Amino acid sequence: MEKQAIAAGAAPPHTGSLARRMMLIAAGWISILLLLGGFALDRTLAGLVTRQFDDQLNYVLTAMIGSAEIGPEGEVYFNRLLGDQRFLEPNSGHYWQISGDGHDVYPSRSLWDRTLEVHDVGNDFQPYYYDSKQFHNEPLRVVERTIMLPESNTKWHFVVAADRQGLNAQIAQFRWILVWSFAVLGIGLLLMATMQIFYGLSPLRRVRLAIARIRTAGANRVTDPLPLEVQPMVEELNALLAHSEKQAEEARTHAGNLAHALKTPLTVLTNAASAHAPDLDHTVLREAAVMRRQVDHHLARARAAGRRSVGFARANVLDSAVAVQRAVSRLYPDVRFDIDGSKNSEVAIERQDLDEIFGNLIENAAKYGGGSVFVTVDAEPEKRLCRVWIEDDGVGIPSKDRKSIFARGARLDTEKPGTGLGLAIVSDVVHIYGGNVSLHESEDLGGLLVQLDLPRAGN
Repeated sequence: MEKQAIAAGAAPPHTGSLARRMMLIAAGWISILLLLGGFALDRTLAGLVTRQFDDQLNYVLTAMIGSAEIGPEGEVYFNRLLGDQRFLEPNSGHYWQISGDGHDVYPSRSLWDRTLEVHDVGNDFQPYYYDSKQFHNEPLRVVERTIMLPESNTKWHFVVAADRQGLNAQIAQFRWILVWSFAVLGIGLLLMATMQIFYGLSPLRRVRLAIARIRTAGANRVTDPLPLEVQPMVEELNALLAHSEKQAEEARTHAGNLAHALKTPLTVLTNAASAHAPDLDHTVLREAAVMRRQVDHHLARARAAGRRSVGFARANVLDSAVAVQRAVSRLYPDVRFDIDGSKNSEVAIERQDLDEIFGNLIENAAKYGGGSVFVTVDAEPEKRLCRVWIEDDGVGIPSKDRKSIFARGARLDTEKPGTGLGLAIVSDVVHIYGGNVSLHESEDLGGLLVQLDLPRAGN
């Protein structure tokens, strides 16, 4: 159904917009990368601010440990006061506390009538940091450390806590900065990707406009300067246009040649019928045969041109030559045939057309030769084209007649039956496939040597 719709002129199916596909890919990757980058940056900054906050708590904890001494009754006291005024103001948000088993809690004045919970988080005498929700509406950041003071067997728990609302405010502030800055960055990247896609795909729009000019304004090639990535496609398009033009010109030429070839026999028939010629039946048969030969000739050209346009043609040269020789030997049993050469040589020609080429040439060599026909396949393997020699021991063709003999109807020996179209068909078919045919004198047999240069099949 899709092929029928395309053949009927409907738009071919598509797989969606290329620009939309590229935008979705760009938007997806930008979003993923920004989210991952934002999360990593948030964790890094939050950890940095929290460590700075913890360092301040640890500084106070170290000062407390350095100022702590044991009194006469085993109680702990400071030999000098801490300098931070906030520990003296009730409910200031900054607190410290020292506690030990069997001893009263020694709190900062800022705690007033409250005490800090001791978690006893470890016995390795290292500071431990954690969050606490002990006080209502006052989240705390706490550092706790167990110490053995000189002249005391008691494990003393030193605790410093501070309201972390200021820390949370700092984290919230830089998170908000991260959100809007990454949002602006993401929008900017998407705009840049949009502009890049629009600019990057502009050559394709120019190609579309150039093709539209070919269809509407009569242009025959895409000549606009285009980027290197698009240029190969344009070159292939121009090659396709040239190929189509060549095929159209060949079709017009074939039609004109066929019309011209049929015009003369039709005129002869019309005149004979109008004059009521007594040999009208013989005239009709003769001119009908002429018209049939002309039609066969142009049909052979048309078939070769059609097969060439399909491409991927491949035929073994020696196999074709041997098959034709077997058929011709039945018509000329007294002729000696000798075929030699490469068994693996292949040419980019359809087997049916290659058989027609060899059929005309080998049959002509057997008909007009003296009884011997030599065929050499790939006579010069180093050549770019596959060279084939077809030789006979006849009288040959004079140099002055070797070019004109390829014309339609040209015959040098009118005593033997023939149409004069064999060599014309050979020349047309060979040239359609990009090859060449030429006539020479055979050095070995003394007669005619037909040299075929045929395009080799690709690997």
